[in-house]
Amino acid sequence: MENILNDMLLKPHEGTLEYTAKDFKAGIDVRWCSGCGGYSILAQVQRILPSLGIPKEKFAFISGIGCSSRFPYYMNVFGLHSLHGRAIAIASGLKIARPDLSVWIATGDGDCISIGGNHFIHACRRNVDLNVVMFNNEVYSLTKGQYSPTSKVGQVTKSSPLGVLDDPFNPVGLALGSGATFVARGVDSDAKFLQHLFERAAAHKGFSYVEIYTDCVIYNAGAFEPWRNKALARENTVMLEHGKPLIFGENHDKGIKLDGFTPTVIDISNGHYSINDVLVHNENDSTLAFILANMTYNSDVPRPMGVFQAIEKSSYDTKVTEQLAFYAEQPGAYDYDLLLKGEDSWEITG
Repeated sequence: MENILNDMLLKPHEGTLEYTAKDFKAGIDVRWCSGCGGYSILAQVQRILPSLGIPKEKFAFISGIGCSSRFPYYMNVFGLHSLHGRAIAIASGLKIARPDLSVWIATGDGDCISIGGNHFIHACRRNVDLNVVMFNNEVYSLTKGQYSPTSKVGQVTKSSPLGVLDDPFNPVGLALGSGATFVARGVDSDAKFLQHLFERAAAHKGFSYVEIYTDCVIYNAGAFEPWRNKALARENTVMLEHGKPLIFGENHDKGIKLDGFTPTVIDISNGHYSINDVLVHNENDSTLAFILANMTYNSDVPRPMGVFQAIEKSSYDTKVTEQLAFYAEQPGAYDYDLLLKGEDSWEITG
């Protein structure tokens, strides 16, 4: 135990920042179920961190409660396993107090958008400079298989034995509607693409949200097979790349075209349509991001994966820092007696 604690004790990095993924691995066993997508997500985060040019002591990983929330234990950086649904609130406070840190949140569909939903939407709205990695397995895994806010209609779980009646949240749509400036989606089985998304999220100044489809092999196995299975994914997924046409299909012969504001599938191999008719992705277009997000549960079109939106906007923590710097220069800035008394205080004398 002493060796593990010594290994976890972070010291300022000396010299150049020459890290490898191994430098970010804690000296303990990773304990998720065999086949859980969490292993892939963890590995991809650890692989991209060395490339960011940030000292290890400047990283912090925060989590709430759930299978995903084991994440900080497996990272050889500072971190906190916090309260259910409160990871984003705690991380927001940390980022505002220490804007020099790179703050990450590992969360799940229950922790983030059920009990933590209110914190999530307001952190999006404020554009706090955080990196949120949300494991979406469409079920409550840690508490043994109840349905979650992202479970599909009709899904049979321990708490919905006759099938789920609620329409699920669309996490990407929720993030966009709440004001998140970077919104993306990936699949745990696509390691290289996940690395790309995490690198983009880390580089973004503002609220970064990455939803990851990850299989729960115990309570919801196969839920994402159309997008995790490479043979099926070609027909069921359209990859979002800025400035490139939305083409998909086994032979890259299908595309997405807008009929007004409605995405439709066209065949670009029969001569009636060409690649010039295909919608081109623009991740700076918020209206387009909403249109693409709404394809999520539409069985007539493929499901988008990639960066839906990446727009520039001043982050909340930057605004706080600037506001404090401004008022620190004003007369009476450090007059704590005046601060405590305020303008409505009075003295009673004998």
